Amino acid sequence: MLLRLPGTYPAQGDTHLLTRTLVELDLARGRDVLDVCTGGGAVALAAARAAARTVTAVDLSHRAVLTARANARLARVRVQVRRGDLFEPVRDRRFGLVLANPPYVPAATDRLPRHRPGRSWDGGIDGRAVLDRICEGVAGVLTPGGCFLLTQSTLAGEEPTLTRLAENGFSAAVVARAPEPFGPVMRRREAMLRERGLLGPGQEHEELVVIEARLPVVLPSVAEQCGRAEGFGSVV
Repeated sequence: MLLRLPGTYPAQGDTHLLTRTLVELDLARGRDVLDVCTGGGAVALAAARAAARTVTAVDLSHRAVLTARANARLARVRVQVRRGDLFEPVRDRRFGLVLANPPYVPAATDRLPRHRPGRSWDGGIDGRAVLDRICEGVAGVLTPGGCFLLTQSTLAGEEPTLTRLAENGFSAAVVARAPEPFGPVMRRREAMLRERGLLGPGQEHEELVVIEARLPVVLPSVAEQCGRAEGFGSVV
């Protein structure tokens, strides 16, 4: 059981799908791990328990940061929790694995809430306001050959995510899927989503996906290899 301060995103189906995939693929072991949009810290804690070398968690919400720190202490695992906007607090670091369960629910407006619980799930009109920023920026905090694991709803479009990641140098694929019954937020937006054609007739669930993306390992160029060979064993 996790502590949750009022206004902090509770661990739900997307959280469980992401953590289950993380464990099944054994991606955290021995890696420096970053969890962005950490909320109460459930995913960060799962990475720490899955033998990560280090775990850093980031969230914009003061309450989320306090909650994640408290949960790490209660779980007796080492997680560094920092407050800030996505990758800004760790822009000078590199990680072998980045995890993200960002806001992705399509909303009535592109104006994202700042001081209300809705900022934990509102993703703008198309649900991609935060998703696209993460896809654009994640390569900057990954080591060569690093891995990125992201969960989202197909209502925000899995193909745009795969395309955006490919444009930023990743090879990416969907590695897990699961239906998720509508919760309170989706129930309140059901009529709007049906009007937009995002839900089919009688559809009572959304589909969640986990996308795994990897950066290629950067190999030295032929010129660099030749230069190293010429310099090997030389006397100065």
